Amino acid sequence: MIASPASKTVQPLRVLIVLCTLMGFASISTDFYLPAMPIMATALRGGPGAMELTISGYLVGFSLGQLFWGPVGDRYGRRGPIGFGIGLFLIGSIGCALARSAMDIVVWRVVQALGACAGVVLSRAMVRDLYGGERATQMLSTLIMVMAVAPLLGPILGAQVLIHAGWRAIFWLLVVIGVATGVGLATIPETYRPGPEGAASLGASFLAYGPLLRNRRVLFSAATGGFYYVGVYAYIAASPFAFITYHHVPASLYGLLFAAGIVGIMAMNLVNVRLGPRFGGLRIMRAGALIAAAGGLVFCLFARTGFGGLWGLVAPSFVFISASGLIVANSIGRALQSAPAAQAGSVSALIGAAQYGGGIAGSAMVGALSDGTPGPLGWGLALAGLGAAFFAWAPQRPLETG
Repeated sequence: MIASPASKTVQPLRVLIVLCTLMGFASISTDFYLPAMPIMATALRGGPGAMELTISGYLVGFSLGQLFWGPVGDRYGRRGPIGFGIGLFLIGSIGCALARSAMDIVVWRVVQALGACAGVVLSRAMVRDLYGGERATQMLSTLIMVMAVAPLLGPILGAQVLIHAGWRAIFWLLVVIGVATGVGLATIPETYRPGPEGAASLGASFLAYGPLLRNRRVLFSAATGGFYYVGVYAYIAASPFAFITYHHVPASLYGLLFAAGIVGIMAMNLVNVRLGPRFGGLRIMRAGALIAAAGGLVFCLFARTGFGGLWGLVAPSFVFISASGLIVANSIGRALQSAPAAQAGSVSALIGAAQYGGGIAGSAMVGALSDGTPGPLGWGLALAGLGAAFFAWAPQRPLETG
């Protein structure tokens, strides 16, 4: 690898802002228009089911698209593929803004996802380019902590745009954000250029997935994050029904409960940044997985027995969601450290595909098992926590180091 002169040094604020925005594309692409979904369903005569497809279609495109962009980024560098991805994101956002039917939105959301995921997967690889060892995990945790603000502010901002300018303006706002991010990308240096030893064909870059899938640290880190995301998206899909429909929580209070989980994630990411140098990413990830498993099992038990009523569900779900701050950055960081820098894009793609693939499975599972009670969500959180803990604690020798 031929690194840019900025590599392995303290980065300018603009670099961190661009990286944070790129990593936040997954959130802003969805969170902004959540308040507009009922109005969009009416305007486009699509019904709630069609609007839900706009989310599931996005997740499918986002998960699979990462597997493409990872090897491309390893072959051609980071900035060019990210710029192309931003172009696709802009096309998809414009298509959504001009859509005339619900299915138009579904199609353009897939295009949007295929573009947005380039920024997400390769921004993580850029962190690997710029920082080494545990420092990379610390920076990932810091960036995740900052971009966690997006789920808090996204629906609020989207609601204001909806009130004052209509639902189509939300997608035009995404166009503006995409253009601004592209301009910002042009101001930062390339962080990775393949040297003569890395000038393999694109086909060879895709074939690099084979050795990565035999790398226990990469595979188990991906599985830890993937199982955890089963629970995260089960919670996103089913918690409105568990809290609002079953326990009659006002929508405004549900928003506060959801926001509390985001605050918990930010707090645990801060803990991770502080404790990472002392204890190492593996120990913290394993502790986070145990916390998630405990939260999921308690939620499942209380959901089945009704113990504690509403707050018997709120407390363990808060514990489960907050564990993200200890699991996600460390699972990504350990995987990135477990393979050569020349494969950072492919490693990041595997991690991302596992996470969002787990999200698809989690949301589909609670939907299929839905019975009008919080029970299916309890099973989802318990399964996710136990799966994450199993892979986090699985022996990883001979690559085990920390």
